[in-house]
Amino acid sequence: MQVSLLYLAAGFIAIACSSPALAGEDVGAGHEIYQTQCSPCHSNQPGVNGIGPSLAGLAGRKAGSLPGFHFTPALQGSGLTWNADTFIQFLADPSKLVPGTAMTVTVPDATGRANLFAYLATLKDTTTAAKPSGPAAPKITGPTEVELEGAASATDAWLYASHDYAGTRFVDLREITPANAKSLRPVCLYRSEQAASVQTSPLVYQGVMYLTFGRATVAIDAKTCRERWSYIWQPKGQEISPANRGAAIKDGKLVRGTADGYLIALDMADGSLLWSKPIASAASNEYLSMPPMIYGDLIIAGPSGADFGSKNWVGAFRLDNGEQVWKFNLVPDPGEPGAETWENPESLKHGGGSLWTPLSLDVKTGILYLPVGNPAPDFYGEIRPGANLYTNSVVALDAKTSKLLWYRQFIPHDVHDSDLSQVSPLFATTIAGKKHDVITVSGKDGLLRLLDRSSQEQFYEVPITTRENVDALPTVEGVHRCPGLLGGMEWNGPAYDPGSNTLFIPAVDWCGTFSKAPKDPPFVQGMHYYGGAVASDPREKSKGWLTALDASSGKERWKYASPTPLIAGVTATSGGVLFTGDLNNDFLALDANTGQVLYRFNTGGSIGGGVISYALDGKQYAATTSGTVSAFFGGSGPPAVVIFALP
Repeated sequence: MQVSLLYLAAGFIAIACSSPALAGEDVGAGHEIYQTQCSPCHSNQPGVNGIGPSLAGLAGRKAGSLPGFHFTPALQGSGLTWNADTFIQFLADPSKLVPGTAMTVTVPDATGRANLFAYLATLKDTTTAAKPSGPAAPKITGPTEVELEGAASATDAWLYASHDYAGTRFVDLREITPANAKSLRPVCLYRSEQAASVQTSPLVYQGVMYLTFGRATVAIDAKTCRERWSYIWQPKGQEISPANRGAAIKDGKLVRGTADGYLIALDMADGSLLWSKPIASAASNEYLSMPPMIYGDLIIAGPSGADFGSKNWVGAFRLDNGEQVWKFNLVPDPGEPGAETWENPESLKHGGGSLWTPLSLDVKTGILYLPVGNPAPDFYGEIRPGANLYTNSVVALDAKTSKLLWYRQFIPHDVHDSDLSQVSPLFATTIAGKKHDVITVSGKDGLLRLLDRSSQEQFYEVPITTRENVDALPTVEGVHRCPGLLGGMEWNGPAYDPGSNTLFIPAVDWCGTFSKAPKDPPFVQGMHYYGGAVASDPREKSKGWLTALDASSGKERWKYASPTPLIAGVTATSGGVLFTGDLNNDFLALDANTGQVLYRFNTGGSIGGGVISYALDGKQYAATTSGTVSAFFGGSGPPAVVIFALP
């Protein structure tokens, strides 16, 4: 079996392929290929789009071509060839289930198929050149290290994915209040032409907003949404996953990762490419999706790819040219500390441990905190006996040298894909009459913990979503558990209001049935290395929570029940208003004291990326990303950002 990737410069569309034989077992293999290789980007249900359009419309259609399309093998060197017959047979039979899931195939009529191909034909070709509009922007020299270290108090900028090194997601702005939030109005809309998922965290500096949409990086006016420039990265290698969650900026340079494993630096003034450096590759089952961090002259980043059997790490690279300075293995090499926790030495080769969410940094001590993701194979633990360090751990490193200072593993030997996803915010609070420098740690297991950053003492552990049957191991037949694959804390973390000493935590409430493979799953280059599957509960059973906790005690202050999962960023302000969004396409302003919704606006696209606030020329703005979120979470709408303000 083989999956080929069908590329347009505007984005990618995945088309599943199979061997020429049409025997029953090959049809079954087609089911498996769809689930493991296509479903992350495409649903097979009419009208339900993922990163790309629904593949339901492909039923019954032979493989063909359209102008501007070209093929790139997803399994290079496999020797397998393109043949769509088996996949078409699979889509054409609505009576069958995708193995290991409760998902059935539904088949639209000829009109639906025609609509899909009409949509594909509208996607535009693009180039790698920047496209300045209007007069050339002045050369940018910041933000400086001083500005980055002072970002927590900045009101006219948003300088890191989670606002500042500590990841507070808080802005000291008070023009918008619970009394006037109902008067908010959209000021402008920027809509990208790129077909991409929208999980990015916008950055704002000197009145310009910087965003990533798949391969695209754009700069727009942060008051008017007028495009300043756009840049399209043309892949030089295979792309395993298109997800991108944002960039980092410093000294006039914008740095981001690409799906084919490159770090690239762009000139913030005009979007021109300054340098590109390959640091990861599909050959190692890696891609770059996390927002990098820039500290001093170091870019700190690491790859994702645990679900494909990567062996991941974090590294530091020179801002001037991308040269590697240090590297720390999140899945150890044989003989390194932690390798003994992988009792089968062979399992180290594909142990996982992704980085896919923001890091945090204590600038006073120079300590870098990492949220390390799940081990691989995800659901089949027999191959990798032991605790599997440093997966599902918070890891504290010296940011300049990579020296390991301490770690704590919260989920040893994970078999539920319960990534540790957040190690922010960092803040100081008083507990039992004593002031502590603390770190919040949360993840897809649906728990939030508060730890002392010096002693690692844990003060509390609080559930942030439904937790049922959490210790049940996956079985061949399947076992129901909450959270499911998509539950708990995803790629946007809590916000912290220092004035009220409150944590605001978004979460997903979505259960699922976990099953494991009937025998040891083989590792296959370029394919998911799950060792099982998760059938998520029907979408209508999913929901979300936004919980306000007393930061010192973990005591609940209020809880907002969302009709959809909450995966968007949350921003707290000193005006007593929270900004976030949901998968019903609504931008939301809530009362920080009560959780009451003060303002709701349908943006025309689902909200799963950053939601931020800033002030320019004395006026407070709130901005939200909008568009299709992912194949897993679904969503709708083209990549966009909408900016709001009071009249």
